[in-house]
Amino acid sequence: MNCWALKSAEKLKQHLIIFTRYPEPGKTKTRMIPALGDLGAANLQKQMTEYTVSQVKELQKTVYISCEVRFAGGNLQLMRDWLGLDLVYQPQGEGDLGDRMARSLSDAFQSGREQVIIIGTDCPGVNSQLLAKAFEQVCNYDLVIGPAIDGGYYLIGLRQLIPNLFANIDWGTSQVLQQTVNIAEKLNLSKIYLPALSDVDYPEDLPIWEQTIQRQMENFSN
Repeated sequence: MNCWALKSAEKLKQHLIIFTRYPEPGKTKTRMIPALGDLGAANLQKQMTEYTVSQVKELQKTVYISCEVRFAGGNLQLMRDWLGLDLVYQPQGEGDLGDRMARSLSDAFQSGREQVIIIGTDCPGVNSQLLAKAFEQVCNYDLVIGPAIDGGYYLIGLRQLIPNLFANIDWGTSQVLQQTVNIAEKLNLSKIYLPALSDVDYPEDLPIWEQTIQRQMENFSN
């Protein structure tokens, strides 16, 4: 019996970490500010995070996982007031993105989790169905990775902390995915790719988000 078949068993300990930022105007989605203004960019961050959380809660209806939010900006009280008391919150802490992701993974594995996935909130293609598939795959592969069209990745899943995957990466560039894959290949890690998806980082990406909202409205009306 594979670990996916044991999803309701106590020994299966799957954990999802959401990386996001408190939507303070002028300090979030800054690349959107020329098109949306400080407040509009912060509101986009707010909406995209809420959408991601809604997809995770949808996933939890059918798949037994725990979840936490790793946040930058704001504070614990602001996060609770925003997203509610039914989530676990931890500050991302210091360091570059790699340091912060490695720290969150280390904490998760040390607390007894066995398969851990990290996602951000910039990619509206990350829905409950895709997350379910990612958790199924992380049972069978050392590395599950969701490639972003811009050369980064929107999801990474592991069965153990592999610090090398987060060191000496040029974060925020189009080289992130390839550099990570090169390290994985040097370490002989088994890996699988999820579908390539687009982030919503720049004004020209806004139609991707607008299409997501439209689909939500259509589903609600149906």
